[in-house]
Amino acid sequence: MAIQPPNPLTQTSVGTGAPYRERPTHVRHIVLGLTVAAYMITYMDRQILAVARPVIRDELGISLVMMGWITFSFRMAYALFQIPGGWLGDRFGARRALTWVVTWWSIFTILTGRAWNAASMLVIQVFFGLGEAGAFPIATRSLARWMRPTERGFAQGVTHAGSRLGAALTPPIVVLIMAKFGWRAAFLVFGLLGVLWSAVWYFYYRDTPEEHPSVNAAERELIGSGRKRSTEIPWRKILSHSNLWVLSVMYFCYNFNLNVYNDWFPTYLHDSRGMTLAKMGLYASLPLFAGTLGDLAGGWFSDHVLRRTSNVNLARRWVAIAGFLLSGAATVPAVLAHDPKISVAFYCIAFFGLEWTVGISWAVPLDIGGDFAGSVSAVMNTLGNIGGAMSAAVVTYAATRYGWNAPFFITSALCLIAAILYLKIDATKRIA
Repeated sequence: MAIQPPNPLTQTSVGTGAPYRERPTHVRHIVLGLTVAAYMITYMDRQILAVARPVIRDELGISLVMMGWITFSFRMAYALFQIPGGWLGDRFGARRALTWVVTWWSIFTILTGRAWNAASMLVIQVFFGLGEAGAFPIATRSLARWMRPTERGFAQGVTHAGSRLGAALTPPIVVLIMAKFGWRAAFLVFGLLGVLWSAVWYFYYRDTPEEHPSVNAAERELIGSGRKRSTEIPWRKILSHSNLWVLSVMYFCYNFNLNVYNDWFPTYLHDSRGMTLAKMGLYASLPLFAGTLGDLAGGWFSDHVLRRTSNVNLARRWVAIAGFLLSGAATVPAVLAHDPKISVAFYCIAFFGLEWTVGISWAVPLDIGGDFAGSVSAVMNTLGNIGGAMSAAVVTYAATRYGWNAPFFITSALCLIAAILYLKIDATKRIA
């Protein structure tokens, strides 16, 4: 009679003979940590140019208008190559694809420090944008097989919180490097950080839990893995899925608002609220830190609701709607308040509400896309970043014609539109 091997999930404990369940390993949490680090690096590398821009303009003789075109070129390259980047992750797997794109943009981060005039800076930033375009879609794909459905909202929240935290921490580091070694050294340091991350990712990450030597049977069972990874992308099903386009238009509204804060809030505080540069630097960072908390809280709360109710639409749709309504409502007193401190306090609430939604919005591609979450999120992020690029023109036009209150009233209206669009998003309708 053949002897059956012991089941690792139900072995007996020594001395008692009582069965016990093997404790799951925590490889998925390390994978999540590496993904958070990737998100931080994306925003760190973007912030270097924003911080060093005044020094670069003086040394290379680049006008403010030309700097605007350089930034616009990066954003359009970033927006237009979201779909190819997402396809890369779905086709070749996140292990290889994310290693490639992070190494690519890290090289062009280093090369930015070698620019010698406006034209070279623009070309380098376009190639930098092409590389970074794959970051979020492929990173989303990397979590599709590793995160349980009740962990996806928190996972996306914590990754985006990492990006906002990276953006907030970068300016003082860049200033310190610039003070000692010059602006070119800052691009070299952060570029090498990305190359190092790529090596660690390729060494440690695997596309499925079954491929990872450190994952035990209990963790595989907990994740619910075991399916074969598909490499054929069903573009017809993806692009004909009504939820995808509603999700993408919603994300257009979100990203427009995000870039109003990222690009123009400091200028607003200086020009409209009369803050000094030192004071502006302090108060401009407060909404960013509030947004970091919003990223964490929104994703966690969405997963909490899903665990308690098993209702995906309640956990995704209504939790996100609450965030958009809070952001839109808080923006109105923020604009109208006469005291700058009270105004900034309401802007912190508004940005907290806006960022409350982002982890949930990136969890939906995991819910509906599965193995094709990279391609789904790439389409969503393409429209979103087109909205972000358009915000530059709209904000400057509105502020010039109607004053600085107008752009923020637009963000309030877009929050209401996004909340209405979320009523049409059904996270239970899977693409394949």
